[in-house]
Amino acid sequence: MKMRTKMLTATAMGIALFAALSLCLQVPVFENYYLCLGYVVMAVCCYCFGAVSGCLTGSLGVVLLCVINNGLRGMPGWALGNLVIGAVLGLTFGKTKRLSNRPAALCLNALAVVLSVAVGILGVKSLTECILYTQPFFVRAAKNTAAAIADVFMLLVSLPICMFLDPVIERIFSEERRKT
Repeated sequence: MKMRTKMLTATAMGIALFAALSLCLQVPVFENYYLCLGYVVMAVCCYCFGAVSGCLTGSLGVVLLCVINNGLRGMPGWALGNLVIGAVLGLTFGKTKRLSNRPAALCLNALAVVLSVAVGILGVKSLTECILYTQPFFVRAAKNTAAAIADVFMLLVSLPICMFLDPVIERIFSEERRKT
């Protein structure tokens, strides 16, 4: 099986897992908001497979979740925000994996998480909702603050999981390459 097919398969599984974890395991933290466990899957896809996989997992995972859950309500802003988050994290994780200094890599990854969520959720998601719902930007940004905090938390918690799973996934892909 070619590497591209494997990555496509892993991304498709990531999309399904994003939706399933977000739907089935809801941990409420703020009024009308819960920890989105799908972000763990998105972070793993960003870390192990890169920006394209992370973008697709985050944005299409949201679309699938919204189709299953509530018929696309709230989806455009969330999906576009996740597209930004996936792109930034996928590119950052790819660069920091090459660093030999693990604490520095972890700090850079944590900074990328905070900045990407700020841009993706507080910026892109709020702007999209501002346009769709004709509300002032700052009202939408204030409403999305709880979501941004919860998303940053989930992505930060995901970093050690990514670092643990990366060599495992790499080993699986290398063994498959040797077989073919």
